[in-house]
Amino acid sequence: MTQETYFKNAEWVGASERTSKTFSILRGHFYLDEIINVALNILGLGFFKCYINGQCINPDTFLPLSSDYEGGCDPVDEIISAHRIYVPQFDITPFVKIGDNVIAVHFGGGWYTHKCRVFGLPKAIYCISAQTSAGVKNYCSDTHCRIGKSFVDHYDFTESESHNYTDYTSCFDTEFDDSGWEYATPTEPLETEYCSTECPWDKLIEKLPVEKVGQGDSGVVYDCGENTTGYPVLEIDAPAGETICVYFSEELLPDGKIDREHAQGQIFTIVSDGKKRLVQPEFTWFGFRCFEVVGNATPKFVKVIHADVPINSAFECDNETLNWIYKTFLHTMHCNMHTGHPSDCPHLERRGYTGDGQLTCHAVLSTLDAKAFYEKWLQDIADSQDTVSGHIQYTAPYIHSGGGPGGWGSAIVEVPYQLYRHFGDPKIPEKYYNNMRRYIDYLEEHSEFGLVTSDKKGEWCLGDWCGPVILYPEKDITSHNQQVLLPAPMVNTYFMVKSLNQMCEIAAVIGKESDIAEYKEKAELRKKAIQAAYFNTFDDNFVMNVQGANAFAVDLGLGNEKTYLNLVNYYEKLGNFDTGIFATDILTRILFENGNAELAVDLLINNGAQGFEHWRQNGATTFHEYWDSNRSRSHSHPMFGAVVAYLFEHLLGIKQQKNTVGYTSLSIEPKAVSKFGRMSGSISTPKGTVAVSYIKKSTSTEFKIQIPKGTKAVFRYADKEFELTQGENIFEIN
Repeated sequence: MTQETYFKNAEWVGASERTSKTFSILRGHFYLDEIINVALNILGLGFFKCYINGQCINPDTFLPLSSDYEGGCDPVDEIISAHRIYVPQFDITPFVKIGDNVIAVHFGGGWYTHKCRVFGLPKAIYCISAQTSAGVKNYCSDTHCRIGKSFVDHYDFTESESHNYTDYTSCFDTEFDDSGWEYATPTEPLETEYCSTECPWDKLIEKLPVEKVGQGDSGVVYDCGENTTGYPVLEIDAPAGETICVYFSEELLPDGKIDREHAQGQIFTIVSDGKKRLVQPEFTWFGFRCFEVVGNATPKFVKVIHADVPINSAFECDNETLNWIYKTFLHTMHCNMHTGHPSDCPHLERRGYTGDGQLTCHAVLSTLDAKAFYEKWLQDIADSQDTVSGHIQYTAPYIHSGGGPGGWGSAIVEVPYQLYRHFGDPKIPEKYYNNMRRYIDYLEEHSEFGLVTSDKKGEWCLGDWCGPVILYPEKDITSHNQQVLLPAPMVNTYFMVKSLNQMCEIAAVIGKESDIAEYKEKAELRKKAIQAAYFNTFDDNFVMNVQGANAFAVDLGLGNEKTYLNLVNYYEKLGNFDTGIFATDILTRILFENGNAELAVDLLINNGAQGFEHWRQNGATTFHEYWDSNRSRSHSHPMFGAVVAYLFEHLLGIKQQKNTVGYTSLSIEPKAVSKFGRMSGSISTPKGTVAVSYIKKSTSTEFKIQIPKGTKAVFRYADKEFELTQGENIFEIN
């Protein structure tokens, strides 16, 4: 849609060139003779907060949702497929009154002005549509609006925000006299598509109490009890001119001080005007657990802010490690769901890495009500695809970053495939089918001898990522990729084959059956190339069976009868993971699928250095970037949590029957029951809630299985099979 669709004859406006590099507050007046219904469409770039008659209508949000707003910031030598912006819409009827009304828009920041890709200077546009008995009357932003300087005087979206209240007067309500402000200046309209979306916004989720835990280098140290995203609300009581600084970190040092080096520059500063007031950041959030306040200010509480994506699953058993994995994955994902895309970490980069996002997609859709969230992000992925080569970016919306052609680029296939598998709507993969084909063409162009060997010139070409150092502790790890021993071409070609296999399924349901033979032929050629290049006939392993290499091969049906046995024997002896982000997920799934559920559980609950229990015992409340926490820049990375899907799919046994989607036909097959005394869990499906639980008694095990209306299901356990009925099913098996 166009600008006129949402904003009629409104103008984009900002500050004059003299003051345009600062954030601004825009004020406009509108007069109402009667009130029936009043709607508002509004944008402030990068983020905005809007006040109607002094009341903020979007507190604790970061709007608009992230996107690629317009041209000018495309990747080098590429033209991305589309530019769009999402228009927030509000019913402001409860905020208006008969007579004179004031709209005030505080705008600036976000990704729009970020140093990684500066699209332009801050600007805003709005259209108020008032329904009257005579029809609709529109009040639009234009150069009659007044504009003044914001109290936000320094800002870096990913690092800092600074407020200066010197000579500040609250200017959001009707009482403020704006006659001394300059008139707004017209700015260039966006060359973009204007859209609506059902993707949930960020919002205030909860308030955490803070505890004073010690004295820092210069101030008082506080802890909010968990690693989170958001910000503290501070009560400022300082003399005029005093600067209050808040330093954030995820960790405390042994002496009780915050680890400022680990904080990576996260800081919030306030210059006081001598008045007592409550303050919080306006246009950024922080990723932290603890913080140091320097100056005369007291934190009242911490606001937890993230996308409003509800949990629609449950899991509990008599093993605390598995309980922790489930709970911590959800918390880590929530910390990384902001402004309409899943991020790698909520503080340092905040980018929608396609690798992290596609890897965790199945687990997220199994546990959270995230359909609309991922549909919006999928559009971002497609928008950022190069129109010429078909290259899929490492982040969506695009920001120059690192990644690889397989584990990252395959998001254009994996995400629509998982949405289709979970919700049964073939229109989703059909919409992006041509994007998938262009991605395969790109991989073909970057292949040699049947293997994907390169990516875009001058960029990274990663295979797996974040592997442990356990295999070579004597080496000094000085570069990111040294810890991964798996050859990148093997991993990237694996993802190409996986994508081709998924595209065969998609083609069969969208009327593209004629393409299937081509995909199968391409997949077979790539599989032969992997076998020829990496299979060792002298030991029946791929790449010496390091870091899950055999799991990649077995998943594609490669190797021989000894290859999988070697994999099992190796991990039975090792007793913990030695894998990066992709191999951890694949290895766990392969063990479950091939009858070694107990070994898969052993790896999930191992208490060695490469395992979740190690994090739990050391007090982690979010997953870390690396198994070795000392190497982690971030202690809030969700990727290793992809395995959470298998708590439901394998341990509880909630599986879709072969060749079915949308949970219309289920097979309930609990695994590794011998390891647990009880287990229960549920997931939400398009048909309703599916719940499975069991508890061991003295001589039997009681199973309770809840099946929603319209779902066919069978229960398989201990060589027995039972047809399930809608509602509750109870079985007691000796």
